[in-house]
Amino acid sequence: MNGDWLIRGRDGGLCAYAHHPDGDAVVCRTERTPGGTWSEARTVGGEQRLHPVLALAQAPGGYVHLVSWRPTVPGESGLVHSTHFQPHLAALDWTPIGHPNKTGDRTGPPAVAVDAQGRAHVFVRNRGGGVNMRAQLEKGGWGPWRDLKGRRVRGELAAVTGESGLITLYAAGEERIFRWRQQEPGAVPVEDEKPQQVAVRPDTLWALATSAEHTTLFYTDEDDALWAWRGEDAPVRLMDAAGPGSVTAIRCSLDGVDCTLLAQRARSGRVAFAAYPTEMESAGAWWTESGPALPPDARIALAEDAHGRVVAATYVPGNPPQMHLTRRKQEPGLALEAWRGVL
Repeated sequence: MNGDWLIRGRDGGLCAYAHHPDGDAVVCRTERTPGGTWSEARTVGGEQRLHPVLALAQAPGGYVHLVSWRPTVPGESGLVHSTHFQPHLAALDWTPIGHPNKTGDRTGPPAVAVDAQGRAHVFVRNRGGGVNMRAQLEKGGWGPWRDLKGRRVRGELAAVTGESGLITLYAAGEERIFRWRQQEPGAVPVEDEKPQQVAVRPDTLWALATSAEHTTLFYTDEDDALWAWRGEDAPVRLMDAAGPGSVTAIRCSLDGVDCTLLAQRARSGRVAFAAYPTEMESAGAWWTESGPALPPDARIALAEDAHGRVVAATYVPGNPPQMHLTRRKQEPGLALEAWRGVL
């Protein structure tokens, strides 16, 4: 899973996306009314068989773009795209968008971001270890595959749309982080002249728009330290990571302060939270654990509901899968309600 799988829809209700327990489809569940009961799981994009990989991004209008790999002929796969305009209605059928090397099997997990004009940009590692991109055109359809270069890219990519509406992509290489940035709407993102030289652990990247000028990349190094990097200056060590995986992050208002809220599965298995004033890593942050212990394959998501309250969700794959939610209480600080299952 790449991107926010818990999303507030256009009607204010929350929508959660996941793989079907059998692993060959994507399903979603939605709040019937904001803060109310949840629907049963429904298949997204038709009955087409998929590989168990999914990238998501929300457009400015509130609808959701989804990207996955599907098997084509034996030993080969292709990327597919769907758009979900209304959580309570069916999504568009999966549409093939090709392969970064024209043919072959899966090359890596895709990432997707949506610009201010609502155009999806799909990024994926190619067979040579670099990154390719394909973007929707303004008048419909898709542009050609673009080779963004990079080398020996590993793990998941992190794509993010800044407050400017321009897209930034991050990727982990060997002892370095690659960054590509759009210079204007619709332009092909351009790679930084010099990658940031750091010992980044693959599959730990998470990018967040943190101001009109900046996006912040969070990542974990091989010494289990959590870092924040905005590109112009050197990365800042924030604190020890709570666990080995990626953090999830959102911006929210806590007691009237613009804060960045982080969540991560801790080594204890519980969900760990930390918050600090946005772009003020010098203020410090520390973890507070919450909820029951979760297995290593659990996924964590953060969102804000229709009333502006922080919502945290956990999803544990299985048959049946398990999903639990908690919301911030109506009181100072980051006090959370008791975790409850979504039935």
